[in-house]
Amino acid sequence: MLNRRAGRGQAAIPELRQKFDYHAPGHSRQVLLTMVSIARYVYSRKFALSLAVTVIMRMHPTPHHSRPWLRGLMLLLAVTGLAGCDRQSPPSGDKGKPVHLVETAPVVSDNLSVVRTRAGTLRAQREVKVYTQEEGRIVELPLYEGDRVTEGDLLVRLDDVLIKAQLARASATRKQAAQDARRLNELRGKKLVSEDEYARARTALDVAEADEQVLKTRLGYTVISSPLGGVVSARLSEPGNIAERHQHLLTISDPSSLVTELPVSELVLPDLALGDVARVRIDALGDQVFEARITRIYPSLDPVTRRGTIEVEINPVPAGAAPGQLCRVELNTRATLRRVIPFAALRRDADSEYVYVLDGENRAQRVAVVSGLRLAERIEIREGLEDDQKVITKGFLGLTPGKQVKPVERTAL
Repeated sequence: MLNRRAGRGQAAIPELRQKFDYHAPGHSRQVLLTMVSIARYVYSRKFALSLAVTVIMRMHPTPHHSRPWLRGLMLLLAVTGLAGCDRQSPPSGDKGKPVHLVETAPVVSDNLSVVRTRAGTLRAQREVKVYTQEEGRIVELPLYEGDRVTEGDLLVRLDDVLIKAQLARASATRKQAAQDARRLNELRGKKLVSEDEYARARTALDVAEADEQVLKTRLGYTVISSPLGGVVSARLSEPGNIAERHQHLLTISDPSSLVTELPVSELVLPDLALGDVARVRIDALGDQVFEARITRIYPSLDPVTRRGTIEVEINPVPAGAAPGQLCRVELNTRATLRRVIPFAALRRDADSEYVYVLDGENRAQRVAVVSGLRLAERIEIREGLEDDQKVITKGFLGLTPGKQVKPVERTAL
């Protein structure tokens, strides 16, 4: 009884265990465990079934487990595994491949004008710096900054005593030379003097006259008059000071018109002309906008910056405007037919500028271009593209020439 109970429960007696313990061969057990792993993978979402099969196989086989039972279990796992594989197989075709989405925009041509704003400094259209041409002590300097003058008004008077004395001496010398020449001319008519003596007398007279004229001119330099009507904008000395030759004493400005000089790109210059209207805002006067005109276009450009210079005149001058103030000038060029694309489509590298163009098979092709002016959110293309071509504006990450893409509708700017 004890042996029978032990054989049923634990098969404690080795002889009875060897007699009734019917294990499957070692390789069959390994095959079963492998199939269980496959079934667990196939039915990973069906946790209950996977857990049940695993628990069954991990139970220690008992004598009543027969070879047909093991074969049935293997057949069940094989059938369920094939069924699961059939359900989990991915669909055929290219649906599993990732799609590269891009956003495109057409190349268009339109009559567009360019608006550019440039900052400049106001200055008087006419401004004269008064310099001395003779040295001497300043006797009179009656005007101060802000004083108005008219053409011909006295600006500066220098001490002229020394020059007047030199002039008197030169005048006396000239008179003596004139008398000598006249007397020798009378004697030459009587054949009493030679032609050489008379020629020397004439030469001395000419020299004396020249010296006298030089001193008269120098005397005139001691008095300086205003060359134009305007306002004194700078006073740089005081009466009693000794003025050296070519020393700056005063500056006279004509406030009737103000101008500013602006640097302009070589791409914009061809679309500007003399007389074109510009809009000027002076920071010191708030948001008021004043009308101005282009009065000068310089013929040469800076070879480094590729910029030219234009002159814009404000006439009449608004109240409160003065030379030296900061101004902002808005230039509006004439409308010109331009081929443009969204600025986001333009790419640059170390060698050139380029864009990605969509071909007939929805493949991205790299095309080299030459850009022009930027117009807000668009940019002009001078070379490389034709109208109605599609350029890629978004989706550049991972994009390479020849790659298959899928275009989507472009959002509004």
